[in-house]
Amino acid sequence: MQHALPRILATVVATLTLSVRILAAEPSVPNTLTAAEKDAGWKLLFDGKTYSGWHNFKKEGVRPGWQIKDGTLACVDPHDAGDLVSPVDLTWFELELEYNISEGGNSGIMYHVTDDAGAAWATGPEFQLEDNAKAKDPQRCGWLYALYQPPTDPKTGAPLDATKPAGQWNHVRLLISPTKCEHVINGVKYFEYVLGSDDFKARVAKSKFASMPLFAKTGHGRIALQGDHGQVSFRNIKVRPIEASR
Repeated sequence: MQHALPRILATVVATLTLSVRILAAEPSVPNTLTAAEKDAGWKLLFDGKTYSGWHNFKKEGVRPGWQIKDGTLACVDPHDAGDLVSPVDLTWFELELEYNISEGGNSGIMYHVTDDAGAAWATGPEFQLEDNAKAKDPQRCGWLYALYQPPTDPKTGAPLDATKPAGQWNHVRLLISPTKCEHVINGVKYFEYVLGSDDFKARVAKSKFASMPLFAKTGHGRIALQGDHGQVSFRNIKVRPIEASR
């Protein structure tokens, strides 16, 4: 036992040293990228300190209802916020972010948003965000607004819901590619679809978007964060552009 003790101590020290090195190399500080993420092509859309090109839809600057607060991009006053548009124009991409929504809150993430219409949602499909427990909109969190929803969860008899309660951080992954689009919340995949497919077009034709000629037609555009239906905060907003394979 006396001879084994030094070996055990050496192993413990080596393990702790390795852990410290990993932590130093891969910081868990919000609004940062790890070395592996950078190598994989991920880019931050929000640094936690500045708007860095974010602006209100078809406007210059940011209305006072949006604030940079405690390292988050926060809609603190939905009466004076409006939709906030990202700095970059994207075609195919993978988006990840975290959101924290207020009780009864309702927001959304739109993509392929352009200035060609009078509202962001007239061009950009919307990944719905809301407090599923108390928000009034029947379109639930993670759904593609008015178009796609997850399957029924046999445990509850209601559409699948992987969200955490209002006031807690939730993780979103949105994949938009030529062959499939995916909506994922807290690691749970809700559904997939293909932009411009016969199924997609049929659903649009039966929805309120049928009267909007530019809806989901541009094939590229900006990310927009909705800021007019409740308080919501965002952080760790990052995107990985994808090259089309066709």
